[in-house]
Amino acid sequence: MTARKRLADTPLSILDLVPVREGGSVAEALADATRLAQAAERLGFKRFWVAEHHAMDGIAGGATSVVLAHIGAGTKTIRIGSGGIMLPNHTPFQIAEQFGTLDAFYPGRVDLGLGRAPGADGRLQQALRKNLHQAAEMFPQDVVELRAFLTGDIDLPMKATPGHGASVEMWMLGSSLFGASLAAQLGLPYAFASHFAPGQLDEALEVYRRNFKPSAMCEKPHVMVAMNVFCAETSDEAEMLASSQLQSFVRLRSGSPGRLPPPVADYRASLPAPAQAMLDTLGVASAVGTPDEVTAAMQQFLDRTEADEIVVAGATFDPAARIRSLELLSEALGKADASEAADEDQTTVPHYRRA
Repeated sequence: MTARKRLADTPLSILDLVPVREGGSVAEALADATRLAQAAERLGFKRFWVAEHHAMDGIAGGATSVVLAHIGAGTKTIRIGSGGIMLPNHTPFQIAEQFGTLDAFYPGRVDLGLGRAPGADGRLQQALRKNLHQAAEMFPQDVVELRAFLTGDIDLPMKATPGHGASVEMWMLGSSLFGASLAAQLGLPYAFASHFAPGQLDEALEVYRRNFKPSAMCEKPHVMVAMNVFCAETSDEAEMLASSQLQSFVRLRSGSPGRLPPPVADYRASLPAPAQAMLDTLGVASAVGTPDEVTAAMQQFLDRTEADEIVVAGATFDPAARIRSLELLSEALGKADASEAADEDQTTVPHYRRA
């Protein structure tokens, strides 16, 4: 019987979608992402990941490798990476070059998380001039080819320069059994997107751990799980902060996505029953409340998943509020001196009023 994992000993990381606020701009979103990464670095978080999404007015991380280059320049030690790159949108050679370049800029700090979904609707296929359905079917072979471009473990007709020999940490991302099975087969660390699709979480982790084959990159199963985390001095304030992301989620699932809206008091109570039920599904991978409430919920989720790492998601309309949320969490876990970080952040992070 394995010993219980303690949240205070578990590496925590950040997942950021580079959200564009209502009334804000892409330039502000990119600046806010860098400030968030700087705060995460000061507070002892391990990784800062950016997710690839396209043709979405409220998300500015589409050119993921470019965004990571900017964030890397604004930080010193935190690992930077993709959570993830949607490989069917690209060629393995292009991604090897991009992340090889990042590794040359920031050696030993670069993660490459890979996903199979296109990250947008069918219009993206036309914009990219690609058959994304066919490309998704080639995903396992493309992952192997991409790894070979980086490691040279398979003889390929040409080398990626930059890319060949880069010290890039590859991850498989997923929200289903497919990604879990492929990660196990290839011996890659596995990150499950439980923050928005927790339905197959337990089964996927069981499949991954049971079928894992050691590799040069990863000797034993290594799991990261994602959680939505909103921490504040009071439970009501935390619920208020979370309402912006909840609104975005409902709008996305209703077919009308947009920019990140201002928070709304008692938002859940204003929704019809089907929408409330939809949000309830996210509750198993969410921690919203005071520091004690958040750490208790995260420990419970850690007990359930026995994860090796947790990556924290959770966009707030006021960027400073998300930094404060991380400070409270880090302080509660004794991972950093959050008060010192708070003093620094007050001079660098703008405070946006609710509209």
